Amino acid sequence: MQQQDRFHIVLVEPEIPPNTGSIARLCGATDSVLHLVHPLGFSTSDKHLKRAGLDYWEHVNIVHWDNLDAFLRAQDERRLFFFTTKVKRSYIEASFQPGDYLIFGRETKGLPEEILSLYNDRCYTVPMRNSNIRSLNLAMTAGIVLYEAIRQIGLHGECL
Repeated sequence: MQQQDRFHIVLVEPEIPPNTGSIARLCGATDSVLHLVHPLGFSTSDKHLKRAGLDYWEHVNIVHWDNLDAFLRAQDERRLFFFTTKVKRSYIEASFQPGDYLIFGRETKGLPEEILSLYNDRCYTVPMRNSNIRSLNLAMTAGIVLYEAIRQIGLHGECL
């Protein structure tokens, strides 16, 4: 399968190795591409990162980017979907297609405000009923959104 036929998970400056490892495993299981936008808050050789990805780490297609600007310049913005707690538009309102990029920010700060402002019409959230909870775990959110994208294209009952 070529990269334009896959979904892409983009982690912008991730900070917590187990989250990235879990998302790498998710990408491996769904044949999605994982993009890591530097700087990272850890080394990709970190034992916790590899432990979270288990023996799947070597089977994940990973693309590294020097920074967010380099990543954005290389993309068709119509294929970009940004996820944040700072909007009300639910991820289920998005219309996903293979080749789309699902973009998530740092665990502690999310995506930069200027990116959210620039791409406001492409920003979505995973709604939560309890306003006392700040946000969901990054890996959990990526899984929710990716499987919604997979459901939308009709692969939900089939082997990916």
